[in-house]
Amino acid sequence: MGFIRDRILAGEFGAGDALDVYYAAFKVPDLLFGLIVVGALSASFIPLFLSHYGHANRHKEAWDFANNAVHLVGIAMVGVSIILAVFASPLSHVIAHGFPPYKLDQVVSFTRVLLIAQVLLAISMVYGSALQSLKRFFLYSLAPIFYNVGIIIGALWLVDPLGPIGLAWGVVLGSALHLATQVIGVLQTDYRYTWRCQLADKDVRTMFRLMVPRTLGIAVGQLLFLVLSIFATTLAAGSVTIFQFAYNIGFFPVGIFGVSLAIAVFPTLAQKATGEHQDEFIRVLISTIRHIFYFLIPMTLLFLILRAQIVRVVVGAGEFDWAATILTADTLAFFALALIPQSLVFVLSRAFFALHDTITPLTSAIVSAVIGILAAFSLEDAFGVVALAMGYSLAAFIQCAVMWVLLRQRMGTLHENELFPGLLKMGTAGLACAVVMQFVKPFIVFIIPLDTFLGVLSQGVIAGSLGLGAYLLVGKLLAIEDQRELFSVLKRNFLRQSEPKEAIPS
Repeated sequence: MGFIRDRILAGEFGAGDALDVYYAAFKVPDLLFGLIVVGALSASFIPLFLSHYGHANRHKEAWDFANNAVHLVGIAMVGVSIILAVFASPLSHVIAHGFPPYKLDQVVSFTRVLLIAQVLLAISMVYGSALQSLKRFFLYSLAPIFYNVGIIIGALWLVDPLGPIGLAWGVVLGSALHLATQVIGVLQTDYRYTWRCQLADKDVRTMFRLMVPRTLGIAVGQLLFLVLSIFATTLAAGSVTIFQFAYNIGFFPVGIFGVSLAIAVFPTLAQKATGEHQDEFIRVLISTIRHIFYFLIPMTLLFLILRAQIVRVVVGAGEFDWAATILTADTLAFFALALIPQSLVFVLSRAFFALHDTITPLTSAIVSAVIGILAAFSLEDAFGVVALAMGYSLAAFIQCAVMWVLLRQRMGTLHENELFPGLLKMGTAGLACAVVMQFVKPFIVFIIPLDTFLGVLSQGVIAGSLGLGAYLLVGKLLAIEDQRELFSVLKRNFLRQSEPKEAIPS
């Protein structure tokens, strides 16, 4: 749905003023959301919620904590949003200082509307964290789909009657759908809504105590992307849009595999974080890391070799011309190089959170962000918007390396000797994947012309499918453990679904 959203936005508005304003206006609301909500919930809500819900007779305490968090986070978001709305004009002049006055005025209006969406998303994420804690991932995963549906509705049907600001109201609609989906999810549990708003509650104090360093860590990560986006406003028109589109496309496999695995494994890591379960903690962590390598090695190669085809299919429509496509593809290449370290950062961060350590992720984020910003600034004149992706990806590699080393020192070992043989096999399978894609790609041109959407799509699908097929074949020949586990799970699920139901006697 994110791909469909971006294609519609690109086709309707192109790499120009409208989307530059739209994405620039997101920066302050996104920063607010990341600091208050992601900072609080990722580091502290789930372990605290599980500390109650893990006991059969303490479910009510868990939901009391959740209701308290809903009200306190919601009130905090409303208060800060009002302040930011009042100061939206000077903030927008900082965020988009490279824009001309007419674009800055639009950024102010967009920002004020988008702040409404962040309040709804904040409340939604509290309920979503409760669903994660209970390992109820289905409705949790549907929520962002409905969020994107709202944005699409805004682009297609709200812009005509409302003007460009209809894009922002589409985000508000998507946020309301996001919240509704999560509420439906918790109502299917033993949740009961009660009014509870106690700032002095012990769990709330613990949540805020753990939140502070995590919030600073999120702030550093957000600051990295924010500074790079500010750099983009000083470049040619459309640079903000190109940078954002390349990031969105590059984040797709990170979100599908890296973020999803990190979210799924976090409750288990939180349960295994005590001293007597250290070996199980490491085993679960390394298993997750191995899965990330297995899925993202071929994805990295696919996004590198077929980047132009991917960009053209996703956003290369209507007003988004070929020059913008090529520049986006070049930017995407550097995001693609960092798919694995970006994903590992999500998992390693949650390993530290499970250990109630939010300082280490903060330290690594600061070091990596500073280096990434300096690198982007020094390369900007030579490479333009592509330099921004270079700096971002360099920061991801550094943060991943720092966190790995520090976690290894803390745990004594991460059993790398068990990890490396599998990585060697995956790398060999990845080499076969890359060779097949690169070899097949030019031959398709002789069969299918590339002057249509279907032609470009066919080239990407055929070359990508054959490359992934080669990856699976070599993986089978080399007996890659993760591949064997994957197909074993798929086979069990298929057989379970295909088993005939027993007849109910009349």
